[in-house]
Amino acid sequence: MNAPQQSKQPESILHPEKPFPEDERDGALRPRLLSEFIGQERMKANLADYIRAARGRGESLDHVFLSGPPGLGKTTLARIIAAEMGVEFIETSAPALDKPKDLVGILTNLKSRSVFFIDEIHRLKPVIEEMLYIAMEDYALDWVIGQGPAARTIRVPVPAFTLTGATTKAGMVTSPLISRFGITCRLSLYETADIQTIIQRSAAIMKVAIDDDASAKLASCSRFTPRITNRLLRRMRDFAQVKKKPSITLDVIEEGLERLEIDSLGLERLDREILRMIIERYGGGPVGADTLAISVGEAVDTLEDFYEPFLIQAGLIQRTPRGRTVTPLAYKHLGIAPRTGALFGAAGE
Repeated sequence: MNAPQQSKQPESILHPEKPFPEDERDGALRPRLLSEFIGQERMKANLADYIRAARGRGESLDHVFLSGPPGLGKTTLARIIAAEMGVEFIETSAPALDKPKDLVGILTNLKSRSVFFIDEIHRLKPVIEEMLYIAMEDYALDWVIGQGPAARTIRVPVPAFTLTGATTKAGMVTSPLISRFGITCRLSLYETADIQTIIQRSAAIMKVAIDDDASAKLASCSRFTPRITNRLLRRMRDFAQVKKKPSITLDVIEEGLERLEIDSLGLERLDREILRMIIERYGGGPVGADTLAISVGEAVDTLEDFYEPFLIQAGLIQRTPRGRTVTPLAYKHLGIAPRTGALFGAAGE
């Protein structure tokens, strides 16, 4: 059994002599510095050098584009960039930037070298995106004053800043916008060993003990995603507390996963429902995303952004030109014998 370990003070890559005070971090599982950010090692090493170089020149960091499945730490990484640069962090999302004046109001009030973070950047309106082009390249905004023949354009300077954009759908971001980002970072699903390290770190911050075999079991069922890992750890802590257990044991994990309807691969009830729907109603596929989403009662975006990436990563489904198909591994995992043909006929896009 592992007792809760005293979490080591995090060190900034630029100011190791000035760690964050412990009382600023109580209860916060989100890493605040690159030294705390677990996994994504090559990307993290490159980013550390970019930050050091920008700080050494006294300049703002080049614009950063973050992509990858949800829950991997894109927003966290944007906050870390600001912390390591020692500048303010301004956060918004693309849907919140409804009118040009919204963007103008934010950019004109930025401080020098600030990190301006836009989540879901693939959802920017065209008029907002076009304004960003000039802001990213020339640190200025073109603003139209007046109407009709009396209208004129003035250029409003803005402080040098770092635009950090995050998206789960990199393919939906326009080429002109992507080309203006000097730094691109693709976050991939985590290794099981990194997930177990995250569990141990989070448990120490939460001041709860967790056995080694329990953390290994939880790591294997966390879909290689830190956000899900921490969510499950909180629930296992609840179950252990109610049972008056001194630590989170393997028994607590196994019972907790059963109560949450999560199986040995980390599949939730809807994951299994998706697989069963493709197998039992559509003969194993192919079936189009729209048809499948309607069949399981979920939005297409939710299906494609949250459920499909892990099912594909786990080797349970495949995307084909005609639609989604299950693999032999899906039949084996569900204990269903493969069969030929569809029950009601296959449905394409």
